[in-house]
Amino acid sequence: MRISFRRQWPLFGLAVLLFVFAFYLVKPGKEIVQKAAAPKILPGEGLKLEGIHYTHADPDKGIKWVLDASEVRFSGDKTTIFFNDFRLRVEPENKPHFKLKGKKGDYSRDSGEIKLAGDLEGFSGAGYRIRTDDILINEKSGHVSTDKPVKIFGTTFSMSGKGFFMDLKNKRFKILSDVVTIIEKGSLI
Repeated sequence: MRISFRRQWPLFGLAVLLFVFAFYLVKPGKEIVQKAAAPKILPGEGLKLEGIHYTHADPDKGIKWVLDASEVRFSGDKTTIFFNDFRLRVEPENKPHFKLKGKKGDYSRDSGEIKLAGDLEGFSGAGYRIRTDDILINEKSGHVSTDKPVKIFGTTFSMSGKGFFMDLKNKRFKILSDVVTIIEKGSLI
């Protein structure tokens, strides 16, 4: 299935949101610690922060984002970051915003992989939505994937299936199997 990037770029934007989330979660680690109230150091587990609200604006990249999480934990060796009940909002200049929420996630600095899980739901300001149970983002390869069921909704269509793969560098995505697409009457060219 080949999809035109021009017509479907908001879906691509949802995947970019996941990638941006990964990049900025790691980069401002020290700044998150400065913003959190009463950090706890757990023996053998590392640093734990509760009630995180972090805002970051990057004028050079033309993007602003806000991360809220009920809990963020750093492993004892600081190579892995765990977070629970998160909400992320990304506001790129001159493009619709994106939101992502989920129950838990972890980021490995060594592998560059971000695993997000638990009722994941992404929204774009252009009216697109994606839902799945878990997703894996590999920031080194620029790939986003899951083997779980996926649902994608637009203003005039919905798509569902099992498995999802997106190549951020080549701006392509595909649903891997059991694909069902519904296009509303009158929306075809």
